[in-house]
Formats: sequence, C-alpha cells, structure tokens
Amino acid sequence: MLKQIWFGSLILMFLCTSCKMNTAASDKNIDITDSRPNIVVIMADDLGYSDLGCYGGEIRTPNLDRLGANGLRFNSFYNTSRCCPSRASMLTGLYPHQAGIGRMTMDMELSGYRGTPGENTVTIAEVLKEAGYQTGMTGKWHVSPTNQLEEEKQLKWLSHQENYGTFSDTLTYPTSRGFDKFFGNIWGVVDYFDPFSLVNGVKQVENIPDEYYHTDVIGDSAVAYVEQFSKNKNPFFLYVAHCAPHWPLHAPEEEINKYANTYDKGWREIRYNRYQGLIEKGIIKTDNAELPDFMFPELAWESNTNADWDSRAMAVHAAMVDRMDQSIGKLVDKLEETGELENTVIFFFSDNGASSERPSKYGPGFDRAGSTRDGRKVVFPVEKDSMPGSQTVHSGIGPVWAHTINTPFRFWKAKSFEGGINSPFIVHWPRQIKEQGIVKDNPAHVVDIMATCIDLAGTKYPEKYKGRVIKPTVGKTMLPILMGKSSVGSQEVYFWEHFGAAALRKKNWKLVRLEKNAPWELYDLANDRTEIHNVAGSNPETVEELAKEWEDLAQTYEVYPAPN
Repeated sequence: MLKQIWFGSLILMFLCTSCKMNTAASDKNIDITDSRPNIVVIMADDLGYSDLGCYGGEIRTPNLDRLGANGLRFNSFYNTSRCCPSRASMLTGLYPHQAGIGRMTMDMELSGYRGTPGENTVTIAEVLKEAGYQTGMTGKWHVSPTNQLEEEKQLKWLSHQENYGTFSDTLTYPTSRGFDKFFGNIWGVVDYFDPFSLVNGVKQVENIPDEYYHTDVIGDSAVAYVEQFSKNKNPFFLYVAHCAPHWPLHAPEEEINKYANTYDKGWREIRYNRYQGLIEKGIIKTDNAELPDFMFPELAWESNTNADWDSRAMAVHAAMVDRMDQSIGKLVDKLEETGELENTVIFFFSDNGASSERPSKYGPGFDRAGSTRDGRKVVFPVEKDSMPGSQTVHSGIGPVWAHTINTPFRFWKAKSFEGGINSPFIVHWPRQIKEQGIVKDNPAHVVDIMATCIDLAGTKYPEKYKGRVIKPTVGKTMLPILMGKSSVGSQEVYFWEHFGAAALRKKNWKLVRLEKNAPWELYDLANDRTEIHNVAGSNPETVEELAKEWEDLAQTYEVYPAPN
C-alpha cells in the first residue's frame, strides 16, 4: 500500500507537465492526425549476449521473447563496450569520443573526454521534440559529470545520511537535453533498494517506500508516461534505461528463489546449453560460429569450493533479468491497452556485454555506499563469505560467469572482442515489420539509433541547434534493414576504442586488440564469427591497411589526444 500511495503521488507530478507539452505541440502546428510512429528505446545494462530466452538462455524472459517472435532479432548489433560511452553514442548519433565520453563521466579536460555530451552535440530527444514528439525518459542517465567529494562526505552522501546538493550540473540532466519528463538516477551504479542520485525532473527524490525496487519503478514510471502520452495526438519518444542487471547483485528473494538450483550445474554446462540454444533459435550457425574453448581451463566446477556462492550469484543475476522482463511486459501491455502498440517501434538492446567486474574488491567509495540509509553495514565479500542478493551485500558475478553468459563469444564488457561489444537487439513494429521472427545477420551499431529515429520521425539531423553548430552524425538509418530491403550492414566500417582496447570492422574483416600495447589480431567474421582463428600472420597487408584506417578514424573521432 505504501508503494502505491507514493507512486500515485509521483504520477500526479508527471501529469503536471502535460499541458505544457500540448501547448508546445500546437505552437509547432503539428497535425493532430499525426501518423508517425511512437519510438520506445529500452536499454539493459551489462546483459549477457545469451541471457534472454529468445537468444538461447535459460532465464525466463517471456515478454522480450514475445517481442522477438513478433519482430526482428539481430545477431550482430554493436555497442561501444561500456555503459556511459554507449549511452552518449546512442543519444547523440556520434562515436563516444566525439560526444565527449571517450572513457567515463569524469572531466579530463580533453575534447574527447569531457565526461558529458558537449554543446556541439544534439540528442535524439532534442531533435524529435523539435519535430513535435512528446519526450520522456526513465532510469539510468549516466552522461552527466560525476565529481567525487572527499571520502567521508562521499560515503555519507551515497548512503543518504547527508545531502550535498545536486548530483551534477542540472544543465546536463535529461530535462535540459530534450526530455520533457525524467524519473531515474543521474549517476551509474545504484543500490536497487534505495538508489543514490534519484531525481524527478531536476528535483531530488529524498524519500522512498520500504518496499522500493528500482527496476520495478523504472518500469512503472515508463507505464505512467505512456498513459499520459497516449492521451495526446502527437507521437512520443520514450527512453527506458534499465540499470539491471548491472552490479551490485540485488533482487527480491522471491525472484531469486525461482533460480535456486538452476546454476548448480556450473559454468561449462550452462555455456554448452546456451550455445545449443543459440543454434536452435537461429541466432548463430555452426558452420561459422564454433564454440571457443572455455577461457578458464584450470577451473572445474566439481572442485569449486565456492560453488554455492557462485550458483547463488548467477541466480541473482537471472532474477534481475527476469524482473526487468516483467517490467517490460507491463510497458508492452500498456501500449496495447492504449492502442499504441501497433504503431510503436520498440528497440531493445544492452549497453555492453556482461561484466567481469568484481566490485567487492574495491570496497566502499565513489559510487559504492558502505552503509544503508538506516546505518546497516554493507558487506563487500572478497572471499565470497556473504551470499549476494540482499541490500547489505555488494558484489558482481565476476569474469567466469561473464564469459559464460556472453556465449558464444569470448571476453566481456570494456573489451572490443565480440563478447564486449555485441548485444541482443530486438526490433518490434507490428504496423510495418512483416518479417516476424526473422534473425537478421546485418551488422548495425548503437550510433545508428539516432539516424533511424530521425528517419522514423520524418525529420532531419540539424546542422545547428539553438544557435550552436552541431557535429554531423556518423550513424546511418537502419530502416532499409528493418523493412527487409537491405542485405548489408548499416555501415561499411565500424570503430571502437576504450581505455586502449580497440577494433575496426570493415565488411567481414575485424581488426581487434585486447589493450593499448597488444598486437593487432585479425578475424574473418564471415567464417569465424566467434573470433577463434587469428589470421593476422597470414594477412599482413590487410592488418596494415586496417590499422592505418583505424588510426585515421581515431584522429577523426577525437580519440587523440588521449589521457595518459
């Protein structure tokens, strides 16, 4: 009941902006019979490539599976390998460094590393709002500068025991970048039961009900927005940025119990079963996507002294994905109930591959609280001596599970191998997409979302916005692919760089390195989708050509000058 009362008052706050939106729309002389589609972008956080049921996984995701069965699934959709760079790229239609977030959200006083999209960028929300769309966002923003206080203050701030004002410059908040409405977290990491940096518009949300769970409220807020948007004739753009299943491993116990024994079989069996599931679902083919060797050959589940902890950790991850799917189901149901589903384009993807991070090693600090609001100590179980799931335990799944759930690929978040940069990608649009249930081999990139939304909205990417000169978008529309009119990728060349990890894909050639000083590797993705056979040694001219092209693009895309 407390949650219902609190959320009811929250919805009333949402409604107060509606008259302003109607006025704005009428001022632009928008046709009240506007038939352009609504656009809903749903982004998961640290989702494994094969986590979803419709991508071969064992996690129960009936709502996303439904969207996949009645829409399109891609097997080569790319992100930038990390949270905030992917968000900046998606929002602006630029590669991360061009957008100002080549690394994370700290200002490093270099053009590609300012920690927030600069004044010469424009967001999808800004462009679509100018074109008469209603705009709203819920969830994780993570593209505002984050500046750390001195340690004692920081820890009190994170645990809600002191308030030190705004979480960043409010001119960088979503409502200053084209969104009429926003409810969510400004920073990246959250306690799912009591999130830090929670705001409604620009106003801090200082109190929450006892039974708060962030995934639920992100989803419920999106449902509330659709309820309000659907009362107006103008189409809407809604960005739903889930935090799940990013660490810390937090989920309601009843959800975790659904997966209590699922992962007792261990990494290798889960990995093999997922590989078979990917084949059965038509996501990959055995003739060009072998299952690589397990990246941790020295590890055997049978001799794992932490098997109970590891099984529980993965069960919590599964519960987080499951709960996110449930919230997406409520959103789809609301779209259907309001008559909007038929002409709503839904994009679903993840900001990067599964995370290998072990936040327990770092302990409290920066974005990790050391205690709860009511003073309970938060445990960081480096030795895996406290079971994950509750608010007072802060942990992640670690590299072995990350490798497992990124099946069939190697590596993970922050790396430019396929396990770090490849995401499930579902597109659902009943009115126009007729190839339902099809798996698309066409490569595409998160940078293409902007151009695609502009195409859907029948508008143009601006050369100037509010008097500011805007960098040209590098993304290309995916509409020809979505409509079954293209057999190639959205672009000929895709580019990556993050903390020295780097790659370039040109048609089916992929040049990639693990870190800054590592040698370039070369893979023929047409015949080796899972990057097993490095053919750099037998193709030195191709390596040289692609490496030069990467360097040229690194200059163009503002990787240089790079921080030390």
